[in-house]
Parts: sequence; structure tokens; C-alpha cells
Amino acid sequence: MSDIILFDYWRSSASYRVRIALNLKGVAYTSVPTDLLDASHKKPDYVARNPQGFVPMLSIDGHDLTQSLAIVDYLDANYPDPPMVSSDPAERARTLAQALVIAADIHPLNNLRVLGRLKSQFGADDVAVAEWYRHWIVEGFNALEAMAPETGLFGGVQPNLADVCLVPQMANARRFETPLEDFPKLVRIDAALREIEAFAKAAPEAVKPE
Repeated sequence: MSDIILFDYWRSSASYRVRIALNLKGVAYTSVPTDLLDASHKKPDYVARNPQGFVPMLSIDGHDLTQSLAIVDYLDANYPDPPMVSSDPAERARTLAQALVIAADIHPLNNLRVLGRLKSQFGADDVAVAEWYRHWIVEGFNALEAMAPETGLFGGVQPNLADVCLVPQMANARRFETPLEDFPKLVRIDAALREIEAFAKAAPEAVKPE
């Protein structure tokens, strides 16, 4: 058994990012399913290690690492091939900005706990929640489409952090039936990335517990 353990929920897009990065870097790990629907992430022993009670959490080198982009940053420092961000400061900043459109602006507003709050506090029904979800995807994708390259991936010929963030968010967009006709570059990049083995093996349908 690997001593690198990923506390993971199969449908979590943040967990999906980390699975992709681990696969790209060829880092073997053991997955511990942590079901958000049965509140496994809120059990006292888990919260003692991860005070936010979120997934993913990566146990590695004696550390319990949380927050997907922080985990990928740690992996990049210790498993630098392939790099997720450039060593060039301007290119690094550009990639981080692209990734954060998803990780900081779209995803938090569509997180399961936010959707639950819309229902419990404001009485939103499933139709309203789905409209909310799609609104924030479209708003973020409008900006990301403008940032996307005309050819190749966000990382050029090799996936980078923006690509790692894009594929899980595109999966969320399809799940909530978000119209994607206005985002041809994102659709093209996503399709190319999903053909890469590291991405395919990280997909929710590939890791869903039986």
C-alpha cells in the first residue's frame, strides 16, 4: 500500500484536480473514499486533521495537505515533472489567473454547501439552484474563453494548472446542462485533455466506488 493517501470524493471537482495532477506526475497513491453525502468529511477524526472538513486531503511525507491548488503546488515542488506552472514569473501569473477563474470564482459559488444554503435559508428549489449554478459557470467561462489559446492547450503542448482545473469544471457544466456553444476554445481544449490517460483515469466515472 502506498504511504501517499488521498481522502477523496469521486464527484468533487477539487478532488478531481488533485487526481489529475497525481496521475500526470506519476505519483502512486491510495484513495480513501470520503463521502460528502453521508458527512464522512465532518467526522471528528477527519476534522481533527482537516479543520475545514473538506475534500481533498492528501496525506504525504508526514503532512496532511488541504485545498486542491495548495496540494498541486506541493506536488509541483516535490515532483517537478511535468510542471504545472512556468518558472517565468509573467507566465506563472497568467496560468494562476486562468486557474483561479475556476478555483476561486466559479467553483466556490457552486459548492455543495452553498447550494444547500440556497435551499435551506432562501427556499430555492432545484430549478432555481440549477439556474444559479449555470449563471456562475457562464460568467467565468466568458472570461476564460477570452483567455484561452487559439490552438493547443492552456499549457501549450503539455497540460498545466489551468488545464487541470478546466476539465473538472467542464464536467460540472455538462452535469448541469450548461450551454457551451459560446465556448468553442474551452470545448476543444477539454476534449483534447480528456483523451490523455492521466485525465481519463481521474474522471469521476472512472473512480466512482462500486
